[in-house]
This record gives sequence, C-alpha cells and structure tokens, in this order.
Amino acid sequence: MRGVKIIRKLIFLVLRFTLIPFFIREIIQRKKVTIILYHNIKPNTLDMHFKVLNSKYNIITLKNFLEARISGKVNDLPPKSLIITLDDGYKENYKLKTILKKYNMRPTIFLCGGIVGTKRHFWDGEDCVSNNRDYLKTISNKKRLEFLREFGFEEEKEFGDRVALSNNEIEELKDIVDFQSHSMFHPVLPNCSCERAYNEISQSKKYLEHNYGFEIYALSYPNGNYSDREISMAKKAGYACGITVDVGFNSQNTDIFRLKRMSIADDADINELLVKACGLWWYIRKIFDYTSQLHKLSIFKNEVF
Repeated sequence: MRGVKIIRKLIFLVLRFTLIPFFIREIIQRKKVTIILYHNIKPNTLDMHFKVLNSKYNIITLKNFLEARISGKVNDLPPKSLIITLDDGYKENYKLKTILKKYNMRPTIFLCGGIVGTKRHFWDGEDCVSNNRDYLKTISNKKRLEFLREFGFEEEKEFGDRVALSNNEIEELKDIVDFQSHSMFHPVLPNCSCERAYNEISQSKKYLEHNYGFEIYALSYPNGNYSDREISMAKKAGYACGITVDVGFNSQNTDIFRLKRMSIADDADINELLVKACGLWWYIRKIFDYTSQLHKLSIFKNEVF
C-alpha cells in the first residue's frame, strides 16, 4: 500500500511539472469559475492548500458567483475565479476557524439538517458500510435503511459521540462560513420515493433557515447523485442553485442546478491539489475507459469523486 502511495505521489509530481496545469489555468480556467470540494480536511493541510491556491487563483464565494450568474455578469468576475466548498459539516471543520480567518476565506459548508447539532451519524461512515458502500448506493432507500437497521443503525439514533458540527460551533463559524444545505440525512436521493426525496430537500432548507437563521439558496446533492426529478424538487423548494460532483468548470452558460466541482482528497499534497484543481487528473481518466481499465489499477482505488 505504501508503494502505491509513493507511485501516486510521483505521478502527481510529474504531471504538475509538465506545465500542463499551468496552461490549463492560464488558458481554460482564466475565463471559467472553478469549484473545489473537500470533506474533512485538517487545518495544517488546508493552510498549505490556501497558500498555494491564493497564488494561483482568485478566491470568490459561491454567493459571488450566483449573483454574477443571475445578473449575467460572470465574465466580470476575477480571472481564474475559484470557490471552496466542504460537504457534510464534520465536527473537525470547526478546527479550520483559525485558518479561515488567517486567509480571510469564506468557504461554503453544506450541512445535513438532520445530523448537525446532534449525535446522529452519517450512514456511510458506519463500519457495516465499508465493504457494501457501492451496493448500498444502488438499492432503494427503503432497502438501504433495512440493511443498516440489521447492524443497529437508525437515522435518528443518538450515538455516544457526535460526528457533525454542534449548534455552538455553527454559531461561532457563521460569520466566516456560508452554510448551505446537503439534505436532512444524506440519502441517495434518486433511490428515494418522491415523498422522501422532496422532504429531504425541502425540510433541510426549512430546518437550517428556522434554527440558524441562514439564507439557504444552494443544495449540494448527497453523494453527488441527482436526476431531473431532484432538480425540479430543488426548484420547487426554493433553492437558487444545485451543486454536483460532475467534473468541469462553470460559466455563464452552465446549468445553475448542475454546477460542476473538482473533488480534492483531504490529504492531498500540493502536486495533487494543483493537478486536480485544474481538471487534468479527470481529463486523464476520461481518456481511458476508467470503468474497465483504471479501476483495475491500485493507484486509482478509493479515488475521491
């Protein structure tokens, strides 16, 4: 395993110094808006990332982009604009407070309304899921919950420890973080019934607005799974935009409910960060048939999407 990590690091090092990331940034990303995604990044790593991203991109907020997109002025945004997002609202995100203040950054953190402020857990973080994750994402929501119930997991069960931000932590962060919605309990929305899917989307917005006083305008689709149905539901619930994990850049013409993002591993070094933030890594994956070829290679296993 250690050998695989070394090979990956060498690949990212070589890719970075081909200067291809530089040309992508200066030619393609210059007139686009890039959104990157983290989950549970550590303060020291984020400090390192921010320092580099600040030197390569112009950091803006999701709200900056949305306002420009609605008014038709995306082209007036700074060149190489980049937005920082984090999904889920893990309790460790609170430790980023000092780093965010240091760089005067305002990322967007997408919260699950039914999990933050409680000792409830994310279903996909349970031990019983580790070897069944792909399977559980393909079956109906009802069957997924039945499977989890056999191992003692319930969505509304309060555990001995918490995994998400507390109410006090959210209160302390609200002036430096843009909190938005990530559903109530993080299900695979397309696998839910219409009633359950709409409740997940609409109730999270209502809960976060009512309990924290936030202006909730954005929905990050849990697990990156969505369909036309979920987009219609998000619009009906009053969201102004939807965030995917579809790879690519954003412009004035990008569907506002299909905004694209680049996933960055929480432990990425600088070489990996720059190669992924410019999209090169994902372009390489597209060149190959990664479903039949790359997934057979150990260096691509457990890839962040």
